[in-house]
Amino acid sequence: MTSRRNPVPPAAADDVADPVPGSSAHAQPTLEGEHAAEHEPDRTLPVMSDRPVDPSRADDDVQYEAGLRPRTLDGYIGQDRVRANMQVSIAAAKGRGEALDHVLLYGPPGLGKTTLAYVIGNELGVPVRATAGPVIERPGDLAAILTNLAEREVLFIDEIHRMPPAIEEILYPAMEDFELDIVIGQGPGARSVKVPLQPFTLIGATTRAGLLTSPLRARFGIVHRLDFYQEGDIEEIVRRSARILGVAIDDAAARELARRSRGTPRIANRLLRRVRDYAQVRADGAITQEVARAALHLLEVDDQGFDDIDRRLLRTIIEKFNGGPVGISSIAAAVSEERDTIEDIYEPFLIQVGFLDRTPRGRVATARAYQYFGLDVPGRDQRLW
Repeated sequence: MTSRRNPVPPAAADDVADPVPGSSAHAQPTLEGEHAAEHEPDRTLPVMSDRPVDPSRADDDVQYEAGLRPRTLDGYIGQDRVRANMQVSIAAAKGRGEALDHVLLYGPPGLGKTTLAYVIGNELGVPVRATAGPVIERPGDLAAILTNLAEREVLFIDEIHRMPPAIEEILYPAMEDFELDIVIGQGPGARSVKVPLQPFTLIGATTRAGLLTSPLRARFGIVHRLDFYQEGDIEEIVRRSARILGVAIDDAAARELARRSRGTPRIANRLLRRVRDYAQVRADGAITQEVARAALHLLEVDDQGFDDIDRRLLRTIIEKFNGGPVGISSIAAAVSEERDTIEDIYEPFLIQVGFLDRTPRGRVATARAYQYFGLDVPGRDQRLW
């Protein structure tokens, strides 16, 4: 998605929100796309990435993730608060024989939003029809999907913040009144027809909740944020995935992988697959703590879960900008990365673990970042000038 930005100094650009399109009257699709083909599940636009700790979905993740996903809330590890709330909401909806309220799941990538959407559908006992925001290009595409939904079915839209405004506004009457406004004809003879829809549940997932317009967000009855996982939960996920993949792993190795997985299940499963390959080629096939450490050293993933790009970003702030504050645009230019990539992929974890501060004046390397590189922490006065 192309963002619109006002020209501002780099240091002040950190927390300036991109403008978000406002809402207008309900858009009315024509019958042009009425018979558009349904979209395949999980079309969430995987990307190529050689970073083992990149939380975004890569091409080689797709073939494994479906088999590793839990099917029930009881089998869903971590996110205890979200899981408990969803158990209550699902049980209440099933008891009343109604469609579940629309659900919005948001949080950093790789935390299981798509997995939870499929778990919700399975718990409700209904199919899940999945698509992605960028895939829906015409009003008729969405109209075709909505009119084909059976009663109480789940429609899952990943990256829902990337839907075009005209598409988004079609959802307003569909979510609120379960009806679709369709315009038949053109010019003076055009007329509006309301097409009733079966009651359905929309589950939206996004990594950028701030880019959702207020009218759309207000129509979700259930809103949950998924947070980074505790190390113990990641360790349990590693052991479960190892059982499914048929690879032997001891407890110390599982803890080692969990510690370096940045609190993200997708990264944990990816590291497990890479370490499994190493164990098969350079060991006896079983993953011990020594094998795990050797494999992760080869992958350049250190004890903190940092890779070369994380270390380069922190050193750039410390060495080129005296620890900050420095604007995100300046950092992006210095490390030759896109601004959005830094904000969405690199920063959240560095801030979460206390190596980076995000201030109104810009990004600042913390004392932990200096200690990590074995450098003396400058006094506060030194960083101001």
